[in-house]
Amino acid sequence: MRHARRRVVRRVTRLAAVGGLLLGGAMVAQAAMASETPPASARTLSSAGTAGGTGAALVAKLGSARTAGSWIGDDGRPVVAVTDAQAAQTVRRAGARAKVVSHSMNELKSATVTLRSAPRVAGTAWSMDYRTNRIVVQADRTVSADDWSRMSQVAARIGTFVQMERTNGRFTTRLNGAQPILSTGGRCSAGFNVSNGQSDFILTAGHCGPAGSIWFADNQGNQQLGKTVSSNFPGNDFSLVQYNSGKAGEGADVIAIGGGKGVRITGAADPTVGQRVFRSGSTSGLHDGQVTGLNSTVNYPEGTVTGLIETNVCAEPGDSGGPLFSEGVALGVTSGGNGDCKTGGTTFFQPITKAMAALNVRLLVSAQNAGGAQGAAPAQSAPAGQGAVAPSAASPGSAAPVTGAAAQGETLLARLTDTRNVGPGLLVIAGSLIALVATRYIRAEQDRKAYQRYYSATWG
Repeated sequence: MRHARRRVVRRVTRLAAVGGLLLGGAMVAQAAMASETPPASARTLSSAGTAGGTGAALVAKLGSARTAGSWIGDDGRPVVAVTDAQAAQTVRRAGARAKVVSHSMNELKSATVTLRSAPRVAGTAWSMDYRTNRIVVQADRTVSADDWSRMSQVAARIGTFVQMERTNGRFTTRLNGAQPILSTGGRCSAGFNVSNGQSDFILTAGHCGPAGSIWFADNQGNQQLGKTVSSNFPGNDFSLVQYNSGKAGEGADVIAIGGGKGVRITGAADPTVGQRVFRSGSTSGLHDGQVTGLNSTVNYPEGTVTGLIETNVCAEPGDSGGPLFSEGVALGVTSGGNGDCKTGGTTFFQPITKAMAALNVRLLVSAQNAGGAQGAAPAQSAPAGQGAVAPSAASPGSAAPVTGAAAQGETLLARLTDTRNVGPGLLVIAGSLIALVATRYIRAEQDRKAYQRYYSATWG
């Protein structure tokens, strides 16, 4: 029995190693790095920032009645959708490419308002596809034929630029299998470290747990990491976990990526359609893809979330709350989606700039990146403002060393010990909860596997 327990602990430790790291008290999401990141000296943001900034500036200048969004083309140049020839000339004079379209941003927004006012159907989502000048409505396999027919009728009344699509799997939040932070609300990945000037917090997904959720940072549940002090879900999908110590500590600006390495976060920004991005999560590791839509709406079973970033980056249960970034620039935290990292899928993210503005917090970055002295500590806070990056040139960001106890193999599985909280997975994992609290360690690997199997099934 003793040997069996040791095998379980060793296996759980390996799982936790890909789940997340506690860097000197700073919780960051870890991922399996696909390739070596370039040194800081080799990383540039100038051309990429110009591409995203030019498109956004032109849209702002011309207005929503004459434009319908912008994106980064395959060649890295900004493209702006416009509704008249004069606007197209303005775009070309600014050095960007123009695409004349039939429907303005005002029309696209009006269509989404109509969709939102229709009876809510769980398992549906819609986004503005700037590149095709359409609203794309998706329905997963849980949507009935009657609901599909009713939504199709609503779309037909709006116009032919609303496209209806059926998709495989289910649109769900990703609340399972992540080792970094765990409470009775479920398992999640940590996102980014932020500060309000007085205390430091983990910014993660709102569906991970309600206010009052207790999070732990050790597999015995003896080391309390912090408590959720603010949560917004549905509507939005972000929350703040306040560190018990009040400070994130050294390494607060680094996302661990395995092998003692990490990606240094240098700022925050809003993404651009067509931008190449990276997502890390404690279940599936590091993956990349492109931003395919903005201002997306998803009707999860628990409620509707709006204003999301849509991507074709894969994700799996347990990646909830994990960071979305590119070139070391923070973009969002994982909300939900469908599919997996074997077959692919659609993943939605809560924009970090919107979350920080609502919560009145600032991203923690190194003193060097914040304009202070050299070195990674003490961490400083930085507002949003980094530019978008071109899909052909993007990388996760500059390499940074990972330090701290967790870098030496300390696990980050936490116990479901806060019985005051009631989360979506509480009833399902009640048996495991009793065993964990009663014995103070994981007694049977099959409980963990059963937990994962359940949520993998709900993910589809």
